[in-house]
Amino acid sequence: MSTPLNPHIRNTFAPPVMEAYRWLEGVTFPSDRPLINVSQAAPALPPPKNMLKAIADIVLNDPAAHLYGADLGLAELRAEVATQTSALYAGTITADQVAITSGCNQAFTSVITTLAAQGDEVILPTPWYFNHKMHLTMQGVEAVPLPTGEDLLPDPAVAEALITPRTRAIVLVTPNNPGGVEYPADLVRAFYELAQRENIALVVDETYRDFDSREGAPQDLFTDPHWAETLIQLYSFSKAYRLTGHRVGTLTASASRLAEVEKYIDTVTICPNQIGQRAALWGMRNMAGWLAGERAEILDRRAAMSEGFHRLEGWKLRGIGGFFAYVEHPFDIGSDDLARRLVAEAGVLLLPATFFTPPEDPRGQRELRIAYANIDRAGVGTLFDRLENLAL
Repeated sequence: MSTPLNPHIRNTFAPPVMEAYRWLEGVTFPSDRPLINVSQAAPALPPPKNMLKAIADIVLNDPAAHLYGADLGLAELRAEVATQTSALYAGTITADQVAITSGCNQAFTSVITTLAAQGDEVILPTPWYFNHKMHLTMQGVEAVPLPTGEDLLPDPAVAEALITPRTRAIVLVTPNNPGGVEYPADLVRAFYELAQRENIALVVDETYRDFDSREGAPQDLFTDPHWAETLIQLYSFSKAYRLTGHRVGTLTASASRLAEVEKYIDTVTICPNQIGQRAALWGMRNMAGWLAGERAEILDRRAAMSEGFHRLEGWKLRGIGGFFAYVEHPFDIGSDDLARRLVAEAGVLLLPATFFTPPEDPRGQRELRIAYANIDRAGVGTLFDRLENLAL
């Protein structure tokens, strides 16, 4: 490459899921042992037929769905998100405190761009979601690792010791990606109070909220009438309604913060996907029962993972929830090498923890992430069959 290259881009690691998919090149999977792909949490099926019909109607009969729209999203969808979020969390959220983004990743990148400049710091619990780390590196913002305990939960006291004059935010993901763990409401509240005291932002990514095993609101931060001074919430419709390809997420924050976010969105995508926004709105208004069924199915797959894990001698189940199981393997081999070998030797594609940890973290070589969203109870059993019979 002879033309200049931004050093922050050069220093950003390659997209992990795309790298893992390259491990499949040249590998043949026999018909009696097809590939088990547990590398990615994205739903593998299209939306249900009633939503597909609604999308077709939007495409054919709504001319505005094919034009530029408002940078911060469809007004009706912003209002619906505000109403339903307020009801779920027993708080007060207004439409001007909601932005619609091109997926939850853009919700994160847009808000971080308003929070932190080159040389600033953002605290990320480890294992971290790799796209969060990638964006911070691209921006020249330091990702400060917050090691989690054996239960994969971060400690607010440890986080407090990491805060410096350059710290701009703490980011939590719950249910966690990659660890799966659901952060207790009182833990999230403790981080919120820490962020308040330190005058920094608390960014809470709740992409997998719809598949939380707990009933009701997973946290109570919106009950604080002053939540917008500290809290920024991220959410995605991708997992709820199988709209991954349509790229529709939400960002809930102060109206003044969203006025700054608007500048970013206008220069990156101009507006979120118009068809996807209308599909998400239709889903919010019509698919509550269907989504409850999807949640029940995911919880059954989670139960199958937990119930059968004892079959894997020497393995440890470190965390489970949302779409993920985070596990420790017993082999005298690094997780990155193990993950590559599993493709050919077991017909299994999963991700090593080296994708989710700093290079110097020894836990990265001992752990793996299993995304069970696309394998049912029988598929979980087949996965255990293959892992149980590994000869390494």
